[in-house]
Amino acid sequence: MSDHTRQAQASDEPQLTWTPEQRSIEFIPHEARHGRSRSLFTLWFGANMQVTTIATGALAVTVGLSLGWALLCIVLGNLIGAVFMALHSAQGPKLGIPQMIQSRAQFGYVGAVLPLVLALFMYFGFFATTDVQGGQALSRWIGISSVPATAVVSLLILVTAVFGYRLIHALQKWGSLLSGLAFLYLTVRLLGADGLSTAWHDTHASAGSFLLGLAIAATWQITYAPYVADYSRYLPERTSVRSVYWYTYSGSVIASCWMMAFGAVAAALSPHAFDGGSVTFVVHQAQGGYDLFYLVIILGIVGVNALNLYGIFMSTTTILTAVTSVHIGPRGRSALITAAAAIGTGVGLVAGSDFLGNFENFILLLTYFLIPWTAINLADFYLVRKETYDIAAIFDRAGRYGGIDPRTMTAYLVGVLTELPFVNSDFYTGPLVSHLGGADISWCVGLLTAAVTYLLLMRRFPERRGEVLAPYSR
Repeated sequence: MSDHTRQAQASDEPQLTWTPEQRSIEFIPHEARHGRSRSLFTLWFGANMQVTTIATGALAVTVGLSLGWALLCIVLGNLIGAVFMALHSAQGPKLGIPQMIQSRAQFGYVGAVLPLVLALFMYFGFFATTDVQGGQALSRWIGISSVPATAVVSLLILVTAVFGYRLIHALQKWGSLLSGLAFLYLTVRLLGADGLSTAWHDTHASAGSFLLGLAIAATWQITYAPYVADYSRYLPERTSVRSVYWYTYSGSVIASCWMMAFGAVAAALSPHAFDGGSVTFVVHQAQGGYDLFYLVIILGIVGVNALNLYGIFMSTTTILTAVTSVHIGPRGRSALITAAAAIGTGVGLVAGSDFLGNFENFILLLTYFLIPWTAINLADFYLVRKETYDIAAIFDRAGRYGGIDPRTMTAYLVGVLTELPFVNSDFYTGPLVSHLGGADISWCVGLLTAAVTYLLLMRRFPERRGEVLAPYSR
């Protein structure tokens, strides 16, 4: 083992080197592991300390909740949703591979393409919507039009994603400190604004709107699930599962509750604060020193969108290796990331109008397809295979995880189909929604039915391609 490797393993954080990351979807060997789990707190704290999280919190008010009820559903939704994303984070050190490629163990080598494609839609959606906010911030700051401003922000995101894991961790470490201080000041200013007392004493709400707001907050956390283990996979295998879980959970929950509450208060004071994805309302709470706050917002967007772009590369590479024999080297890695950034930027510019409405619909769309996947993945990791996988077989087209697993596909489809009667969205409303006062509880239904169906099928049919699963009910 080299001196550099020993120093990296002994450090508290990943050591930043000005060399693009060379690894992609392959297993991280033990001698290349480094860092400690507490770096995950700043990573996920920093990832949520940004204006897209604020805009999500504003949705809790726009769906019809008063401020008090909006804050309650924000806290409860994040507390519930982060349980699942943090459980995924704990998979990283144990397996040493990206989150979505692990789906091959459940869905099959080829079958995993289905959740991977869905994850790609998620990454591109979040990249595009967040890019709108970044372009708005830079446009307002230096006085250029939104198109070149968005392109500049995308370029910064591109560079961060190309350098990869170490730079992302380092950027979020220092970004979390800077954004924490900046938003502390902005929060104090916001809480002193005129009209807050009136908004606080308004108590209108309905069960349907509350459950819808709860779903939005919970889904915010759960949509991290397809890539959360990507940023813990370099940690040494001996890293405590409990510490990985709690550092991830606390960092994400604290920042998300804070920023969403900020957004809810802003929407209660000014219903049109986020029209068009504008960040002007947020920055103007400072009453001066705008340059610094625009910079903080842009850095926060670069940090979180680098996660999305990094995930796009991981998922694309996994899909390509499943359906072709192509090998993605360092140059191909940079090319794929560049192409993804260009596509995401274009989508963001086209969808920039009516930002908040589009974002709400996008968040709800993710709920219907990602919840069954996360239920199956976690049930398999913690209850069926109990953290034990054949890593080599995950990369073997003809191995025990090859082909398409009909058990998993059945459970996934059951999860999605049972959600449909409870879906409440602009493009489809299920037949049971009216009986629930407009509530959307599809995410709860999908989570339960997919997990239970998967467990029952794996018990009933424990053997596939030579793998016989041991009992998992004890």
